[in-house]
Amino acid sequence: MSSTTRPPAPSSDDPRPAWWVGAVGYEVYVRSFADADGDGIGDLPGLRTRLEHLAELGVDVVWLTPITPSPQRDHGYDVADYLGVEPAYGDLDELTGLLEDAHALGLKVLMDLVPNHTSDQHAWFLDSRSSRGAEHRDFYVWRDPAPDGGPPNNWVSHFGGPAWTFDAATGQYYMHLFLPEQPDLNWAEPRVRAAFEDILTAWFERGVDGVRIDVAHSLVEDPAFRDNPLLTNVSLAAATSVFERFAHIHDLDQPGVVDIYRDWRRIADAYGAVLLGEVYVLDAAKLRRYVTDDALHAAFAFATIEASWDATDIRDQLRPFVETCEDRLAWPLSSHDAPHAATRFGGGELGARRSLAYLTLLCCLPGVPFLYQGDELGLGDGVLPPGVAEDPIALRLEDVPGRDPARTPMLWEPSQGFGFTTGTPWLPFGTNHDASHTVAAQTADPTSQLERTRALLHARRALPALHGRTSTTWLLEDGPVIAIERGEEVLVALHVGDGEGPATLVLPEHARLVVATDDRTVLIDGELTLPEDAAVIVELEAGTEVEGRL
Repeated sequence: MSSTTRPPAPSSDDPRPAWWVGAVGYEVYVRSFADADGDGIGDLPGLRTRLEHLAELGVDVVWLTPITPSPQRDHGYDVADYLGVEPAYGDLDELTGLLEDAHALGLKVLMDLVPNHTSDQHAWFLDSRSSRGAEHRDFYVWRDPAPDGGPPNNWVSHFGGPAWTFDAATGQYYMHLFLPEQPDLNWAEPRVRAAFEDILTAWFERGVDGVRIDVAHSLVEDPAFRDNPLLTNVSLAAATSVFERFAHIHDLDQPGVVDIYRDWRRIADAYGAVLLGEVYVLDAAKLRRYVTDDALHAAFAFATIEASWDATDIRDQLRPFVETCEDRLAWPLSSHDAPHAATRFGGGELGARRSLAYLTLLCCLPGVPFLYQGDELGLGDGVLPPGVAEDPIALRLEDVPGRDPARTPMLWEPSQGFGFTTGTPWLPFGTNHDASHTVAAQTADPTSQLERTRALLHARRALPALHGRTSTTWLLEDGPVIAIERGEEVLVALHVGDGEGPATLVLPEHARLVVATDDRTVLIDGELTLPEDAAVIVELEAGTEVEGRL
């Protein structure tokens, strides 16, 4: 099938853009994807040269991590200018060329928008801290000290330490749920809301097809700024950071945040653009509030990253989101904020095999599956030497490895710079990565992770039952095999394994094997033999029943 063939249009009562329904997404960590000028940092010209790889893979939507100007204290998530392009990555002309090239290949492009906070070098904040009467003072959250002179409340930062920094010049604290160099915007201020509506409009006018909204659940705070309760059932040893020791009932997921997205939705719909939220809420009912017909088009279901390699855990984590949010979800296999799936599921060849099987399941859930760069190669996290940390989490929190291992540069070719750069990469490639992990080495090898992933994505595109709002039925309530039927036409089965060897499923006699992640899979006269750590997609006859014999 041609790589530019796109999923079918949604039904007339579906309020989402047609190009989104049935799509497959791919996250590009721009800094680590492709470097065209040899300075060791990925850039837009480099990305442009690799767009065909994504189109041929079977991707429809490309999400770019922040490319706006930034001091890079948090690698772009500290924004200094919402309407420009970071010079290390290129300029607006390069972005325009990138969008044109992507659209010519049938790819849509999402920008990363960071509305919760700015850089402390943003012009708004520089003015805000100049005096209490400054024009932009109310663009940020400023509070008087507590009676003892300390922070206004007990809120803490995701990155360690208090969520408040004292500004001696004006005698108040400003809030930052991340780095002190990332002051939080004040979304109770109407001018902030108006400014972001203008920012959205500007990017959509430039041809961007949507935005991924960073920490989309964090924009609004409790107006009384009450203390968060300290969790009593989490030990200090079990919590990896002080942030995890609190119940975040006053600083995250507050009433009113969805109202912001209702305003944004009217703008996005006028341009046929998508609003995709990074809503790190693991309660499906709470997430559902964000993905209504008049708010976000979709939100990431991070239960995919939280689930372990256990059939019961996968069912318990994913099923509530399917049943509550239906197809208004994006399913991340990995991300720049978490270990690669191959690492989470055992590492090495075993982890890669499980990663592909898990992706097969995600591709058959209602919604949009998202790969993170390198997932198609079976890449695990890079093993890095001491002293190279770039991630602020690793730099600030003792004995926490941070996210650098998931952010190592992409491996294109078996050369000194792996085709990523001719210079010194900003972050090492990882001592566990070699020529066999490159795109060049895996291309045209039908047994490689790359070619199996390509086959999976193209097969998904060709199965209408996997697009849009066809019914989803969970089969086999227990045991090591997860089986799901879509629209009574397609079955996906994932054998997580229990050490007992292959499982058997009894299917309709004329069932057809579409995808198998393991060559030892056998389907003869309706009897499917599925090895452990493997998955299949099977076409069924409508109205038939599936039985398990495990």
